[in-house]
Amino acid sequence: MNRPAPVEVSYKSMRFLITHNPTNATLSTFIEDWPFDDGAPPPGKVVEDWLSLLKAKFCDDPGSCVAVHCVAGLGRAPVLVALALIESGMKYEDAIQFIRQKRRGAINSKQLTYLEKYRPKQRLRFKEPHTHKTKCCVM
Repeated sequence: MNRPAPVEVSYKSMRFLITHNPTNATLSTFIEDWPFDDGAPPPGKVVEDWLSLLKAKFCDDPGSCVAVHCVAGLGRAPVLVALALIESGMKYEDAIQFIRQKRRGAINSKQLTYLEKYRPKQRLRFKEPHTHKTKCCVM
């Protein structure tokens, strides 16, 4: 199967690496594992855990990079990144376009509907400017 190359998505002080399913040979450390159905939007618990982790990560280590993956890197991983962008103040349409510019084919119609209806609580709005670093944390 031809899979797209990993791509970095950066917005404000947040950096994400969207990739397809890594193997032990390509990625040796997994910090969190939040499985949910392929092609589906994430369950509420996954969203809460994801945003909590990002808030802590980007507050503790501003500008660091968080890697996120799913089997093809086109559905679940981009949806989680879109949620982070929306929570940081980006409109959902802009978040989708922003991701699709780097990850063609990302986010299916069911996930688009979910993102359209999603109501952010501004959980990833940071008060202080953050500087970029080159670290990458795998989620």
